[in-house]
Amino acid sequence: MRLTAEQLRAARALVKMEQRALAERAGVNVQTLKRYEGGSGPLTGNHQNVSALIAALEAAGVLFLDDGQQVDGGPGVRLAREQALAPKIGSGTRHIDV
Repeated sequence: MRLTAEQLRAARALVKMEQRALAERAGVNVQTLKRYEGGSGPLTGNHQNVSALIAALEAAGVLFLDDGQQVDGGPGVRLAREQALAPKIGSGTRHIDV
């Protein structure tokens, strides 16, 4: 997936996460994150940094959409349903039929 600066800014806003918190969770320098967010279009640079940011945001509940995926339009972001998050972040409850 090619992450854009616009998706990165929108994703962080969706989960109400400050830059410093995202940088720490992803293990990325906060100045690197600021540089990425300050740009436009597809992110260029260290692939590991971009992958780490994507993973941290996905763990927080963000779904990244590629161009034309699920809607007629460009790349975007949305929040995952709560049920989809439970296995990722361990906040869900399990239902056991008896």
